[in-house]
Amino acid sequence: MNENLPAQLARTDLERMRRYREMLDFYNGGQWAGRERRSERRLIFNYARAFVEKAASYLISGIGFTVEPYNNTDEAKERARKAETAIRRVYQENNLEQLDLETEIDGAVLGDAGYKVTWDTVEKRVRVTSPDVQGIYAWWAGDDMSRIWRIASRYRLSAEEVETAYGVKPTGKAATVTEVWTDSDFELYLDGGRLEAKPNPYGFIPFIVFPNLREPKKFWGTSDLAQIMESQRELNRAMSQLSRILELSGNPIAVLENVEESEDIAVRPGAVWSIPEDAKAYLLDLLQGGGVNLHIQYIDLIYRAMHDLSESPRSAFGGLERDMSGVALEIELQPLLQKIRRKRIIRGAVYKRRNEMVLQLLKKYRGEDYGENQTRVVWGAVLPRDMEKKVDSEQAMVQTGIHSRRTAMDEIGVKDPETEFKRWLEERETILRMNRELNARSARNGARESAFISRADGAEE
Repeated sequence: MNENLPAQLARTDLERMRRYREMLDFYNGGQWAGRERRSERRLIFNYARAFVEKAASYLISGIGFTVEPYNNTDEAKERARKAETAIRRVYQENNLEQLDLETEIDGAVLGDAGYKVTWDTVEKRVRVTSPDVQGIYAWWAGDDMSRIWRIASRYRLSAEEVETAYGVKPTGKAATVTEVWTDSDFELYLDGGRLEAKPNPYGFIPFIVFPNLREPKKFWGTSDLAQIMESQRELNRAMSQLSRILELSGNPIAVLENVEESEDIAVRPGAVWSIPEDAKAYLLDLLQGGGVNLHIQYIDLIYRAMHDLSESPRSAFGGLERDMSGVALEIELQPLLQKIRRKRIIRGAVYKRRNEMVLQLLKKYRGEDYGENQTRVVWGAVLPRDMEKKVDSEQAMVQTGIHSRRTAMDEIGVKDPETEFKRWLEERETILRMNRELNARSARNGARESAFISRADGAEE
């Protein structure tokens, strides 16, 4: 590999890195341009942050997955069940529900995100992390952006962390670590000097880099903030201006006409002014003529534009002003649903690839053979659902043989259909065993009662 690569990375993708910093600053509230003047009031109503976090919450609500074998033999089904159990254990060990939410917010802000799936040699388990995409660089094959042949990851560590992890003491208080991965090779650099070079122990690049929303023919994605930055800035300016007007109206400005000099002119209750005979004095009323309403109407217009551009209708934030049926609510939220669907198409492939990496590492380091399977992401419903009607529908599907019980649970939104099916089998077996015992006990009691009656009848005779 090229030993000058770490130095080249510092001059690579400068525009992308600038865009990342700009979006991150905007998300954190840096939404005014230029330096603030002393007399200027700059209010920030960070709807941009609210839009990002709201969409992220809708996106990953109720996410689950299933593992399905490519053939229907009992052995293949059993291996698929073992694979599903193993993946769920990795999800729990890495607290992926929280990690996925944080990664989704990060991707929505910056425009790109990623996962790293590796084997922890100390704890002997799969470790899933979400590296900072601001330190990720990717190379793909020609015009096929789905085939990444090299990835570099740069990050900063303190001197103590470097010494603990690699047994090397850097010259400064911190050092820049660069990992370079291909399918066949791995290199590690410390402050530009190569520290290690060896074959890739995994046989695949342990990174998944994906866009928040993909632009056609482009590898890197777009941020959710890009569409609403101008309207967000204008909302802050308009609200700040209205706030200033209301403040001045509460502390009115005294206007004097035909007065060359003025002393002791103060606006306060009971104040008496002494002015020349031909002079005029009055308070400037900034609220007269309904001027404030024009500001409010303009703010409402900006507010609606922000919801339209972010594809997040006001109803997505709750507080509907009228009662709506489920169908009407779905129509109202169609822009958000379409946005979530576009994102889920991308995320589905990402989570599928992540699960495949997990199984490959478990097979390599634990010797577990899960056979040939395919994982499928099960997305939860974005909107509230009429569970009673859905359950009745799936019950009819199961009774007529159209759906299996596992499929019905999958459609209803059960996160772990396999575990629930096993619990159902255990409960069913317990109930059947109790029924058999009760029937046997009843039969024995009936036989003893019949024998007693027969003996009593014989004694009477």
